Amino acid sequence: QVQVVESGGGLVQAGGSLRLSCAASGRTSSSGYMHWFRQAPGKDREFVAAIRWSTGTINYADSVKGRFTVSRDNAKKTVYLQMNSLQPEDTAVYYCAALPVAITRATMVTSSGGSWGQGTQVTVSS
Repeated sequence: QVQVVESGGGLVQAGGSLRLSCAASGRTSSSGYMHWFRQAPGKDREFVAAIRWSTGTINYADSVKGRFTVSRDNAKKTVYLQMNSLQPEDTAVYYCAALPVAITRATMVTSSGGSWGQGTQVTVSS
């Protein structure tokens, strides 16, 4: 199984930017895709973006298209989430998950062979 560690969260004003990192370790050869999810207080965990290690193919949730950018550094086994034009509704704990398949439903992570990191808190003030 692949272990992931998220970092880079913090407090930012609306309109600001943050860059999150997700470092993978373990059997990374089995993880074709790295995913970002987020969970706001009182809400379900939702899909944000996913990137394929081999090709760099990316999928974004509609809510973040044009504002968030996913990138990867294969040598460092690290994926980044650049978040621009942040809004208060982006406030959430952000998680990454490494999986052999691309998914958009958080409930499928464990059944697809993945596991969650501890998450990193992003707070956007108005």
